[in-house]
Amino acid sequence: MAARSALPAPVGRIRASRPPARAAGLRPPPLIGALVAFGLIASALLPREASWLVALVAVIVLGVPHGALDGAVAAPLLRPRGGRLWFGLFAVPYLGLSALVLLAWQVAPLTTLAGFLALSVLHFGEEDAGPGRRLEALVRGGLPVALPALLHPEDTAGIFAVVARVPMPQLPGWWTEAAWLWLALAGLWLATRPPRRAVMAEILLLAAAFWLLPPLTAFTLYFVGLHGPRHMRALVRDRTKAPAVDTMNRAILASLPVFGLTLLLGAALWPLYAPGSPGAVATLLTLTLQMLSALTVPHVLLDVLLDRIAGGSSPSRRQAGAEDGEGPGSPRP
Repeated sequence: MAARSALPAPVGRIRASRPPARAAGLRPPPLIGALVAFGLIASALLPREASWLVALVAVIVLGVPHGALDGAVAAPLLRPRGGRLWFGLFAVPYLGLSALVLLAWQVAPLTTLAGFLALSVLHFGEEDAGPGRRLEALVRGGLPVALPALLHPEDTAGIFAVVARVPMPQLPGWWTEAAWLWLALAGLWLATRPPRRAVMAEILLLAAAFWLLPPLTAFTLYFVGLHGPRHMRALVRDRTKAPAVDTMNRAILASLPVFGLTLLLGAALWPLYAPGSPGAVATLLTLTLQMLSALTVPHVLLDVLLDRIAGGSSPSRRQAGAEDGEGPGSPRP
């Protein structure tokens, strides 16, 4: 009972979504999104390293900030317990776990790659499908991981040979086999539980992107155009997860301190990654994707922890999914 009373009241309760009136302005201006998408698509015509550079800059500038909101999420839980030291209570285990993931890339790169891909499927699926839809979550979360292996295996192997820093003339067999399994599951899901039109349109657009564009460019479109904004909208709609983050503008501002710290950490790690790299862009690719994986682990664990403390899944996530056309409460045709 003592531990329960120590929690701030809003965190210990079932989360509620913000009133609909607060939802105004949650989406960025369509023109900005269209310009970003057009720039990424056009970058596919550039030489490979130039295309990689454009995609990586987009991932860093537009994708990483959604994870940089984890500090704002942890504050309501830790500030009542730690006072002014709350950020240290958050940052030390968060960065320590991230450091262990970076170390794992050096010790067992292919095992770490497999773990990163599996965690990405679960994380993307939870965000896209919402809680309680396991098959849909596997299909939608697996799409950005399986389609590159099926449609562009050589290009995908080339990217992750650089990231893992191991020879990879072709994709590991386990990745290819898992991709074919995903395709079978996707067919089963589409045949037995046809999704809503908006969800089907999203899947078809993503499939077209991964078919027509280089793997890193297509992934970047998904990451900065769907995954990041979807996560931030769900957070803005949540009353208790980060009470101070109630608009997209505040979400962006709240992400800046941790985002800046992430950039500083990346700059500090650069001298460790540059030796032996074939070039600056390759170094940036390795550092960006390895750091992305390293930050994903505590990012996901924090979300799981807060869901358990709250006693269940966040209604705001279900609401966000419903408004995007894919939530668990969305009616079937």
